[in-house]
Amino acid sequence: MIPMPLARVAEITSGALTGIADPRAVVRGPVVVDSRAAEPGSLFVALNGSRVDGHAFAEEAHRAGAVAVLAARPTEAPTVIVGDVLAALAALAAEVCAELPEPTVLGVTGSAGKTTTKDLLAGLTALIGPTVSPAGSYNNEIGHPLTVLRADAATKFMVLELSARNIGHIAALARIAPPQIGVVLNVGTAHLGVFGSREAIAKAKGELVEALPRKGGVAVLNADDPHVRAMAGRSAARVTLFGRTPEAAVRAENLSLDDRGRARFTLCTPSGDAEVSLRLYGEHMVYNALAAAAAAYELGLPVATIARQLSESVPRSPWRMEVTDRPDGVTVINDAYNANPDSMRAAFVTLGALGRQRRRFAVIAPMLELGEEGRLLNEQAGRMAAGAGLAGLIVVGGEEARSIVAGAAGAPVLHVPDPPAAAQALLPRLAPGDVVLIKGSRATGLERVAELLLGGAAQ
Repeated sequence: MIPMPLARVAEITSGALTGIADPRAVVRGPVVVDSRAAEPGSLFVALNGSRVDGHAFAEEAHRAGAVAVLAARPTEAPTVIVGDVLAALAALAAEVCAELPEPTVLGVTGSAGKTTTKDLLAGLTALIGPTVSPAGSYNNEIGHPLTVLRADAATKFMVLELSARNIGHIAALARIAPPQIGVVLNVGTAHLGVFGSREAIAKAKGELVEALPRKGGVAVLNADDPHVRAMAGRSAARVTLFGRTPEAAVRAENLSLDDRGRARFTLCTPSGDAEVSLRLYGEHMVYNALAAAAAAYELGLPVATIARQLSESVPRSPWRMEVTDRPDGVTVINDAYNANPDSMRAAFVTLGALGRQRRRFAVIAPMLELGEEGRLLNEQAGRMAAGAGLAGLIVVGGEEARSIVAGAAGAPVLHVPDPPAAAQALLPRLAPGDVVLIKGSRATGLERVAELLLGGAAQ
């Protein structure tokens, strides 16, 4: 964060300083919402969550070195009292972004692949200048401004991930750090229960391209997704396309998968071609790589440099196609961060490629937030699993998991209540050379299965 006197923080956030707060004290960052992350010069934001009230940790943050607390009421520490803490956090981030000496802001959105694409793109921009990007999926009304507030005078690029849980969310995030380049990956079925239709999801995702400026703005759109391609008419910015269709300016040709399910392809651009060999697992990663490549190409990076960086990139965020080989030869595919019908399908395709001529198992849990179509879509996931040639399928969860079980009728399926029970049931069945896919919605906690399977191998 750029250094800022506490009086200025109060001015930006329309806040009032408590008597013990020194208006001349300088906040130098970081801005944190976890008191354990507070350090000398930081600002602690006291959020009132459903389980924890951050105000109770204000004094702890101050003892750790926080200059002050941004809070909704007085605390035992020096405090900037505001009417709405989240709105104040957004206002502070917007002002910091506005005061930076011309950073280039790149935004990434889509129903799936946002975090991987953001990680790939941040690796590319870092080649040409200091880059700030979110840790993991810091992509909502809390994580987004916190990421922006990590920027300082040296920052040349901000690669930001923007998520939407409803109409208007992405537009609000884009106002905090107005993007010059906007990347839209796809319009899928994630959060279908919240939005109601793909058309509504497309409307929400398209808010990113609507936020781009006419002068100097670039909308980077997936040519192979009709909902995304149609967003070209919603932006005042110049449009460039990526994908596998010949009309895409940045595209993949000669695509193949190695015996570990990793893609190789020719990266084609208007100024030349180069070969890419991804270290990321799954054919679906090609679109993430192409999106990052197209945005980086707009920044002037040579195609050979882009291809080399993509080929060297490894997963940076956990539980997304995280492939680990145990010492006994069992391979665990931990894709437990989240799940929707599109990513579930991609995960099984990857399992088929990586598990060719090997015994394959899957541990899956219900896909959530799918609304009225949830039962049908989970049944379809069960049928897909049943047709995947598995040696065993373990379905985790309560009543919502029964739809998967029903869909998988006739397959070797076991229904268990929780992740530890899944690991306990699977561990004795595994033999050297087997492959296990772990996939489910974030709330189901399936990453615990991966921890237990990998820990079991070390015992």
